[in-house]
Amino acid sequence: MKYIINRTLQSPTAGADPTTTPDPATTMLTPDEAVQALRALQARIPIPDASRLPHVKFNSGNVDPQFVTASINAIGAVDAVQAAVGRTDEDVRQEVEAAARWTAFTDELRTVLAAATQADHVRRQSVNLAALQTYNICRQLARDTTRAPQVKAHVQEMKRLNKLGRKKTSSTTSQPEPTSAPPSPATIPM
Repeated sequence: MKYIINRTLQSPTAGADPTTTPDPATTMLTPDEAVQALRALQARIPIPDASRLPHVKFNSGNVDPQFVTASINAIGAVDAVQAAVGRTDEDVRQEVEAAARWTAFTDELRTVLAAATQADHVRRQSVNLAALQTYNICRQLARDTTRAPQVKAHVQEMKRLNKLGRKKTSSTTSQPEPTSAPPSPATIPM
């Protein structure tokens, strides 16, 4: 907690030379700036033309790379195949290389998403911890007769909103038990 307080009280440029401008590559982004940067990046990502793809749904994502290489070789070797496919072997090779490079981008993007998700989780935990600490401190202050009037309303509101430590109430109605159970065969006199 002390680390969080010290970090929020000190500006990131505390003690820095005011005449130098911060490097934009190392300056931390605000959430709004990060969203704007992602949207600008998304606008610059080329979307491949999907009009050549058949409209029939089938899974073509797991084709063996050696099969792809063999098909490219067939396109380059046989003119009739190239005419039927409508693309040269060099075009397809370039697309394979571009797909491999974009896969690296996608992997990096997944890493960024995982880091951002973890950072959000840590932020939420930090805020939740501060709220729970505040609640406990207010409860302790409410015991003091001089401070009780100041914190009583806050404690009551936090107690009302606190979901931790409460048992879940059943919203379903329970089945009424029968008033008398039928006698079991062992108890029936004969």
